[in-house]
Amino acid sequence: MSELILTTYDWVPEPPRGHVRDLRVRWALEEAGLAYRVATTPFQDRGPDHVAAQPFGQVPWLTDGDLTIFESGAILLHLGERSPALMPADRRGRAEVMEWVIAALNSVEMAGQPWSLFRFMGFPADTPQSEFVDGFMKVRLERMEAVLAGREWLAAGRFSVADLLMADVLRPVDKFDGLAEYPACRAYVARATARPAFVKAYNDQMAHFAAADAA
Repeated sequence: MSELILTTYDWVPEPPRGHVRDLRVRWALEEAGLAYRVATTPFQDRGPDHVAAQPFGQVPWLTDGDLTIFESGAILLHLGERSPALMPADRRGRAEVMEWVIAALNSVEMAGQPWSLFRFMGFPADTPQSEFVDGFMKVRLERMEAVLAGREWLAAGRFSVADLLMADVLRPVDKFDGLAEYPACRAYVARATARPAFVKAYNDQMAHFAAADAA
């Protein structure tokens, strides 16, 4: 089996630490028990080699032998192909996982990212823009609350890469107390992030950037 190499930034400022998206890939690799090593690319000077691997100059990307894969969702689906711990083998179970992976990225993160950014930037709450973002987020959370009130995990009756991604998408919303009125969503995030694989992935990312500070 080919070596897995996860590439992330060599350093980032403190505010995004714990939310840089290599965390999703670290978490998946830990859940699957797949050996990997971490490589870095400069945060400050994003040159042609970076853009060749990630056209938008972002992170992460994963090297798997002669494959280089960018975008966290694509990487997670690729790892799901490699590990039954991340995605079930049966056709129906795989379809359920994949639809929730896409839902996390297209339906929930599309609302959650601007909502969290508005709060991080301190935008006034009484502007039309803020009200629109709040309404968009409310609709998505109401739908997720209804789903999660009746199940522990999203797909196939067990934890999968879909839960890993959805929980990570909801973490920034929870950070700004956006799940206060959605107890099933909040419990879901707590349940997912209590998993040992998440704890290790989170601590490893924080230690990675702390070591860069020291260097």
